[in-house]
Amino acid sequence: MKKLVVVLMAALMIMPMFAAKKTKVGVSMPTKDLQRWNQDGANMKAQLEKAGYTVDLQYAANDIPTQISQIENMITGKCSVLVIACIDGSSLSGVLEQARKKKIQVIAYDRLIMDTKAVSYYATFDNYKVGTLQGDYLVEKLGLKTRTADDPVYMEFFTGDPGDNNINFFFGGAMDVLTPYIKSGVIVCPSGQTAKAQCATLAWSTEEAQKRMENLITSNKYGPKATKLDAVYCSNDSTANGVTNALLDAGYTAENFPIITGQDCDIVSVKNMLKGTQAMSIFKDTRTLAEQVVKMVDALMQGKKAPVNDEKTYDNTTPGKGKANIVPSYLCDPVFGDINNYKTLLIDSGYYTMDELTK
Repeated sequence: MKKLVVVLMAALMIMPMFAAKKTKVGVSMPTKDLQRWNQDGANMKAQLEKAGYTVDLQYAANDIPTQISQIENMITGKCSVLVIACIDGSSLSGVLEQARKKKIQVIAYDRLIMDTKAVSYYATFDNYKVGTLQGDYLVEKLGLKTRTADDPVYMEFFTGDPGDNNINFFFGGAMDVLTPYIKSGVIVCPSGQTAKAQCATLAWSTEEAQKRMENLITSNKYGPKATKLDAVYCSNDSTANGVTNALLDAGYTAENFPIITGQDCDIVSVKNMLKGTQAMSIFKDTRTLAEQVVKMVDALMQGKKAPVNDEKTYDNTTPGKGKANIVPSYLCDPVFGDINNYKTLLIDSGYYTMDELTK
């Protein structure tokens, strides 16, 4: 009898593991062209598989029809949960209606998916805080609190793709910090391009950011021995890299380089920090975000509510398109990295090795 009880208990312990293994999770990432999405996808796949799930990981080459087709295949391939980092937040409502009809749970990853009730949860970082951290860094490093309009700083502004809802938070957070200084004349933007639409960069493209910065250099005659440029606000590292390339081509060196902000702590940008051609980048540990997604998937598979810490902020209804639809969200905490703390933040934590940053 005791042996039978032991066998039954062992079987019950094993059953959840086998149930999880039968559960298929589709993970849709925008592209392999940016380092961060490679890391996000790899972390997600590794942690979900470690938890016992089967994972269908797809990258969409920054092509919306490709992402839609891949998601359709995940739906017909009997995925129970979809984790989606969208290319364009408003492009997936049609395909996700198919998922909703089949009762497939959808977790929006990092970028909020707009104009659909199919999204169950949203896992991201505190994107407004990302912007305020960048803005606060510029305030401190440029000494804006003690400057006057008689001694202004000269700054240009770059953000990301207009189809990415996150730029409302990145750019919005930064501009909430910096706008009072613009209004008081302490910050001067010679191009006059401070509106989100003027500062947007299609597909977060390094090449597009470089082209725009080259145009700004030409039209405003920026240069180390010409018109002064103290800083360029960039919402992320891919745009920062384009700006950096243009400034290097214009003759700037580490000794006179404008302050450049960024986000993601991509290897190229961290190397630029070490060279003195990028001041800072926001670190968003994708391992932490992947862990949170696994917890969400586990909860959904058990018929429970997923753990969240924000049920007020993220409305995925575009203004004017209908009633508000707040998506329950979990926001991980971002921090900034620069030359002073990158070793603790990135090397000691195991995110990178020193060899990766120096080779």
